[in-house]
Amino acid sequence: MFGCDKYNIKPDLVSLAKALSSGYMPIGAVLVSPEVSDVIHSEINKIGAFCHGFTYSGHPVVCAVALEALKIYKERNIIEIVNKISPKFQEGLKAFSDSPIIGEIRGIDLVLSTEFADNKSPNDPFPPEWGVGPYFGAQCEKYGMLLISIYGKSLKDTEKRVEELKSQKKEMLMAKA
Repeated sequence: MFGCDKYNIKPDLVSLAKALSSGYMPIGAVLVSPEVSDVIHSEINKIGAFCHGFTYSGHPVVCAVALEALKIYKERNIIEIVNKISPKFQEGLKAFSDSPIIGEIRGIDLVLSTEFADNKSPNDPFPPEWGVGPYFGAQCEKYGMLLISIYGKSLKDTEKRVEELKSQKKEMLMAKA
């Protein structure tokens, strides 16, 4: 069910949120390894309590929704279904990667990222004001595919572009209303 399981990673801490309730109710949790849990319990025995929480923690309705969502994931074999259809989904969408306006399509399972770039150049993404991502999102929606369209900075940015961004950030911070 978790990315760490897919790659056989054994983390000490795993943070969970939205998927716990399938997005129906706000909830979050942290799973801890036995090693971390042992340390916490050892310290609790010394001081008498582990005081952490909020007035809205453990809300019974939210917890009931989360438990039901997890039950449905299991009953309906959601993870198996995702594992079965993901390769076809990835293959189908990656077929568009020869388009001259797609720099790269990458992702895992049913989560993909499409990088739009002029003439496939990773150093030449379309400016956000052109609205290429939102336009693509609107076209996908017409066919029943919902996606999130955001403009994110590429890890491939040049030093020059990083300097420009630093300058722009300073200008934004210094702007007066």
